[in-house]
Parts: sequence; C-alpha cells; structure tokens
Amino acid sequence: MLKVLFIGGTGVISTAVSRLLIERGIDLFLLNRGRCPEAPGASHLTADINKPDEVQAALAGHRFDVVVNWIVYRPDEIERDLELFRGRTKQYVFISSASAYQKPPSHYVITESTPLYNPFWEYSRNKIACEERLLQAYREEAFPVTIVRPSLTYDTNFPIAIGGWCCYTLADRMKRGLPIIVHGDGASLWVVTHAEDFARGFAGLLGNAQAVGHAFHITSDEVLTWDQIYRTIADGLGVEANIVHMASDFIAQVAPHMRGGLLGDKAWSVVFDNTKIKTFVPGFQATIPFREGVRRILNWFDADETRRRIDDGVNAEMDRLLEAYVGWEICR
Repeated sequence: MLKVLFIGGTGVISTAVSRLLIERGIDLFLLNRGRCPEAPGASHLTADINKPDEVQAALAGHRFDVVVNWIVYRPDEIERDLELFRGRTKQYVFISSASAYQKPPSHYVITESTPLYNPFWEYSRNKIACEERLLQAYREEAFPVTIVRPSLTYDTNFPIAIGGWCCYTLADRMKRGLPIIVHGDGASLWVVTHAEDFARGFAGLLGNAQAVGHAFHITSDEVLTWDQIYRTIADGLGVEANIVHMASDFIAQVAPHMRGGLLGDKAWSVVFDNTKIKTFVPGFQATIPFREGVRRILNWFDADETRRRIDDGVNAEMDRLLEAYVGWEICR
C-alpha cells in the first residue's frame, strides 16, 4: 500500500484526487492548518507548512512513498521542501501550471517539450523557476521529483476566464439576460478538464518510478472555443448567452489584475497533446465531456440554495468593463 502525503489538499483538484486515492485504498495523509476537506478515510496532520518546527513535529516517525505539495508557488518554498523531504520520500510531486508554457505559443499544439516562457504573468514565471530548481536538485542529488502542469481544471466551479470562479454570478447574469464578457472574438481554442478525469491520470503517476525526473500535463482531449464554453453553460441553464466580445488587451488595460490570466494564459489558442501521460499511465483517457461537466455543476448548485452565491464584486467589475467598452467603441 502506498503511503502518500498531501500538503494542502483542500482545493478543487486535490479534493478530487484525494477521493480517488482513498477509493483505491491508498494510505493518504493530509497536512494543513486544520481545514478538513471532503476526504473521509484520510489521516490528518495539523501544521503550517511555513513553520518548519510544526512540520517536523507533525511528520515525526513518518516516511512517505510520495509527497505532493499542492501549494508551492515560489522558489524559496522549494528550498524549504528540499530541506524537509530529502531522504524522506521516494517521489516528490510538484504542482506546476500549464500557463508556464511559451506565451505567445509558437505552435498551438502543446507537448511537455514546449518551451517554458511567460513574460506576462509572474505566477507562471515563479512556477518555471520552481521547476528549474527541482530539476537541478534531480540532476545534482537525485532528488526524486515529478512535475505536473494542470491546465484549467474544474469540478463544481465554472471553468471560465471572466465572470467569477467560485460563485454563481455568471449563471445569474445569464438567467437574467445580462451581458457577459468573452475575451477576444470567442473563436480561440481552449481545453477544460474535469477534476475526476485529471485525478485518474494523476493517480497513475504516484509511486510510478518511471515518472521521476519527468514533467506531465493532464487534460481532456476535447477542444472548444471560448464561445462554445460559455454557450454550453447557457444551454445547461436553458437560456441564450448575451455575449459581448472584448479584446484581451483592452480588458487588461481596464482591469490590470486580469492581465496575467488572459495574456499569460487564456488569450491564446492551445491544444494539449496527452501522448506522454497516456504512455506512462496506460489506459488513461479523459471521459467527461464539458456538457456533462456543466450538468454536474448545475446540479451541485441546485442541490443547495446557499451555494448559489452572487459576488457583487464580480458583477461590478463586469459592469465597469462593459461601460468602459461602450465608451471606447463610441470614441473609436
């Protein structure tokens, strides 16, 4: 039986992975500051990963086959983990990001050998630096790293670029016939992946000695335009989407905090080649099409009225963008 440690483990992706590992009989430990995710059957260790003494005390007597840190974002955090887990695990899995791939892409088909370069988003540059440090540790001291680069992955949340991530705001606007914003002309290509599909590929890498020293992305093979993504959500709601197309550069100018997520990620057409994960995890195949994923999302919201939270900040920002765009169009 594999003994696996998750650091964090309360997010969209990690929760789905936790459920699958427990179903498969994996001895799963979750280390966090006390928040218990929906993972009955896991063992809980309480510590703040940024407080080494707490972590050392929580891990006393433990050795893990696999350590997965879901919440590493900077190279200094990698240095901390190298100190903590040298000689303590057979595999350390770093959760990077598919946004680390070359932007703008020189080719729309992305493989794991696509260069890592992102001048638009500090988040992605930090992930690249983390990867580089871990691969250095692999080359120089055989630190057993595996790198995984998720792209836009969802479960009970709408996988969208603009309109709110963990709320019902987009659906509410659609139901009321209000305009929603789609970046660009809506025709660029994108891939969204259900967390349960991601989990099946990810689980096959854990304890897989052949995966050490390698990087992987794990995505669906279904390719959609951004218009199709938003219209599929609207279809699930039984309404028409009132889409306003807006240039990504314009959005980034009016709402600078969106610059990284758009120009550094979702503004570009990408299609992921999943040959590598399918080679290392035989039989892996994403099986949940987006229309089914939308059905599940809406059922989740419908099951409990308190989940249908409207984010006033998201609404205000969308209205501000729309107002600025109308003014810009008039002036143009």
